[in-house]
Amino acid sequence: MKIMVTGGAGFIGSAVIRHIINDTSCHVLNIDKLTYAGNLNSVSSVSGSSQYSFKQIDICDSAALKSVFSTFQPDIVMHLAAESHVDRSIDGPDAFMETNIMGVYKLLEVTRGYWNQLPKDKKSNFRFHHISTDEVYGDLEGENDLFTETTPYAPSSPYSASKASSDHLVRAWHRTFGLPIVLTNCSNNYGPFQFPEKLIPHMILNALAGKPLPLYGKGNQIRDWLHVEDHARALLLVATSAPIGKTYNIGGHNEMQNVEVVHAICDLLEEIHPEKPEGINNYQNLITYVTDRPGHDRRYAIDASKIERELGWRPAETFQTGLRKTVQWYLDNKSWWQPVLDGNYHLNRIGKSGG
Repeated sequence: MKIMVTGGAGFIGSAVIRHIINDTSCHVLNIDKLTYAGNLNSVSSVSGSSQYSFKQIDICDSAALKSVFSTFQPDIVMHLAAESHVDRSIDGPDAFMETNIMGVYKLLEVTRGYWNQLPKDKKSNFRFHHISTDEVYGDLEGENDLFTETTPYAPSSPYSASKASSDHLVRAWHRTFGLPIVLTNCSNNYGPFQFPEKLIPHMILNALAGKPLPLYGKGNQIRDWLHVEDHARALLLVATSAPIGKTYNIGGHNEMQNVEVVHAICDLLEEIHPEKPEGINNYQNLITYVTDRPGHDRRYAIDASKIERELGWRPAETFQTGLRKTVQWYLDNKSWWQPVLDGNYHLNRIGKSGG
């Protein structure tokens, strides 16, 4: 089986590729534009495999897409390429509209043209898997409410609005043109190889450097945390096993306030890396509170019972086991994250929210 992964040098995409190469006999074509968050070092452990190939392509480039579809001949497309940081979407929405809406439109059209000319057997087995976010649902008002696959969309940020738009496009191409799609919406991911603008790696690396650990507002925003390797397993399962047209929510069953997440990181560092920078007595003393961002959603929580019931998936990691592995990974892999910090930009207001 041949699987094309867009955004495969990103955080979730690289986890999907490592899972496919390490645990299946499938061949993978990684398509990535290699923007600031794309890092081919995240797939270096599998890039030498005969099952793996890479093309640097922008999904907005229809001609380049047509060429790789023609040569690679995928059986499945797993679409993960996206602009995905809320703060960046507030500061500059243009890139989010271009990639997350127009890019998806162009990818859908190239995919449709390719799918239409496939032989009957390959055409009936083809799948386009669109990977999205729980942020399309907006936020939850009640303490016990959960996002289900039928929760109405109510996005709050330019980022989540662009992802909601892409979800609608994918479903429209299925209904109007018959394109065989599956769709997933996930909760907040964390784990190894995550770009340091996101909450958990940002807090780990700032703590190690003795820098402030900035939290928006009171830090009481609630997110459901999903380990990226659990997510990768779920995504491949959906791509290969889900019925056409189905949507699945994927969550980690780990609701935590952002301030609780940061406290847990500090506690783990106290335990496994007690050698603090000079002048720091306790990692938690680095926590600071900053003005909340505009339109900040208060609570996300996923009902993942459908994917468990229909496909048999459950997360293997608890938040405690997953966070410990994640903190240890960043302690052990400075060779991955230090060049990222050195080569990109200063992490000032990034990473405060956790989603």
